[in-house]
Amino acid sequence: FPGLADVSISQDIPVEGEITVPVGSHSPDEDYSTLDEPVKDTIMRDLKAVGKKFVHVMYPRKSSALLRDWDLWGPLVLCVSLALMLQGGSADSKDDGGPQFAEVFVIIWFGAVVITLNSKLLGGTISFFQSLCVLGYCVLPLTVAMLVCRLVLLAGAGTISFIIRLIVVGAMFAWSTL
Repeated sequence: FPGLADVSISQDIPVEGEITVPVGSHSPDEDYSTLDEPVKDTIMRDLKAVGKKFVHVMYPRKSSALLRDWDLWGPLVLCVSLALMLQGGSADSKDDGGPQFAEVFVIIWFGAVVITLNSKLLGGTISFFQSLCVLGYCVLPLTVAMLVCRLVLLAGAGTISFIIRLIVVGAMFAWSTL
């Protein structure tokens, strides 16, 4: 390297910091690293965490530990499944429903980001990703309502189908506002 020939390193600059590994008693939890665990264990751990959060959304109870362990897998699954169900369009239709998927996906995530930024600007103590996690899991009642409405529509469209879907949407709305 021709430009480094005239760079001199002074010998009197003290080295700071501790580079040795401390010797002493420590718990096995300190040695635990998820980089060394099998992929199956990682996936099962994440699926159990998402399942616990789904149960918590269905039966809310106060838990600050649940809020600390945020994840975006559950909100992603909920958002994608809701967008896929809303995509609609039949096989013989010229409208393939492509824009609806993108619109639902973008509206949910952009809305969650705007609400999160608003809470941070107003002095909220919740972290950015914790807020996204909570708002994403709040889409569960909408997704359940959409799933039930799609199943009712498979049975046929009519006045009774409309009334059942109206009751389902009303029940999910009441559930989400509890």
